[in-house]
Order: sequence, then C-alpha cells, then structure tokens
Amino acid sequence: MMKSEEMPNNALVSIIVPVYHAKEYIEKTIRSVEAQTFHDWELILVDDCGGDGSLERIREIKEASPCGGQIRIIQNEKNLGAAMSRNHGVEKALGRYIAFLDADDCWLPTKLEEQLLFMRQKGVGFSFTSYEFGDENAAATGRVVHVPHKLDFRHALSRTVIFTSTVIFDTKIVPKAQIRMPDMPSEDTALWWTILKTGVCAYGMDKVLTIYRRPRRSLSSDKRSSVRRFWNLLVNVAGCSRIEAARHLIGWAFRATLRRI
Repeated sequence: MMKSEEMPNNALVSIIVPVYHAKEYIEKTIRSVEAQTFHDWELILVDDCGGDGSLERIREIKEASPCGGQIRIIQNEKNLGAAMSRNHGVEKALGRYIAFLDADDCWLPTKLEEQLLFMRQKGVGFSFTSYEFGDENAAATGRVVHVPHKLDFRHALSRTVIFTSTVIFDTKIVPKAQIRMPDMPSEDTALWWTILKTGVCAYGMDKVLTIYRRPRRSLSSDKRSSVRRFWNLLVNVAGCSRIEAARHLIGWAFRATLRRI
C-alpha cells in the first residue's frame, strides 16, 4: 500500500460531512475517518442547527481525539439543508481533494489510500467506488452495489450508481467552483450530472470501501418520492424531453430494483 508520505505535498483531502440530527451515528463516522491508513486529511463537520446534541457530541469527540487538530467544526447560522451545508464545507476546504461523507455512513480503513492511488494512476478528477449496504448499526449486510469502470453524462441518466459517500474530486481537474450542489431534492445526483454535462467522466473503482447505513425509514426508502425526484432531475437538470425522461426513468427503476434484490 502507498503511504501518505509518498503522495504529493498538495495531497490534503478535505472531507465534508453535513451534520443534522446525527448524534446517534456521528461518532462511528468520525472514527472511520480517524482509522484511515492515509493520514493527510481534514474532517470538516458542518453543523446544520439540528439542536439534538450532535454539536456537543462532536466537540467531545474532537477534544478527546488524538486527531483533534484535523477535525474542523463549522456552524451554520440557520438550518440550510444538506446541499448548502456541503457547499459551505467546500468553501472552507483547504485540500486539493474534496471527499463527501454522510454523517451516518462509514469508510473502510483503506478508503482514501486506495481511491487516491486509483485517481493518480488513471489521471482522473472525479471518482467513486462500490459500496455495501449496512444495517441500522452500520454493520455490513453482504448486499453490494458494484459500479462501472466509467460513466459519462448519457449513461448516467438511467442509473444513480454514484453514491455520495464514495465520491472524491481532484480540484486540479474539476475546479472547486464547480463543486456546488443545488438546493433541490437529490442534490448530489444533480451535481454529478451537472459536472458530467461539461464533458468530464466519472471513473468507478469496483471495490467496496464504504458502508451505506440504511435506517428502516429513510428518504431513499420512499419509492414514490424517489420517482418524483428522479423525474424532476431528468426534466430540469438533464433537460430531457418527456419521452426521453420516461425512457431513462424505466432504466433507472429497473437498475434500482436489481440493487435491492
């Protein structure tokens, strides 16, 4: 494995985590970052005014952590939502690389090390990896979502295989100014498509490096809402006609069903 000291001097990874009602999960998420075999990172936790004690818990963890100096806490002045919180974190990021991690998901220890090596070897600016569904405690369930080697804009329209907590951008290739999520449902997919529309391709590393915690009731579990959100993306972000949108929606629904079998 490549050690952090073998990476370029400007290899700092800024990890952006929006935090809202995450007191129950956030410690395990932070611990998974602290356990990384690649050590040149900063963890930016953006508190979105949840008022559930998440901020106080984060401060306790930071105070006691040997990596406390690498943990940064940003507080929104008011509740802004996940998209704007991530954007706030990106604005404050100091790293060349931007990585996203949700407050209830976890990384495997070699996640950063292996994915950064993959990006350097391929010379790519937008990468994502396979992931495994976890239960409410983030314990792996054996249900894995594999990813394609390469995904361009056209092929992305019928699949939502790019999972937020697996994504890393190299801002030398994808400018930081482009890494801004719109304030709309499925803001992450909207960002991926917006970037892919510029001609950039996303490259997939087909190895599980992230655990996607799935509580029993979650936004993604509401199938009707998912369909409405995806239709809105196709029409308003991708600019598809209704016929094109319907075709992509059928392909998306088929692949989404396969992922859950």
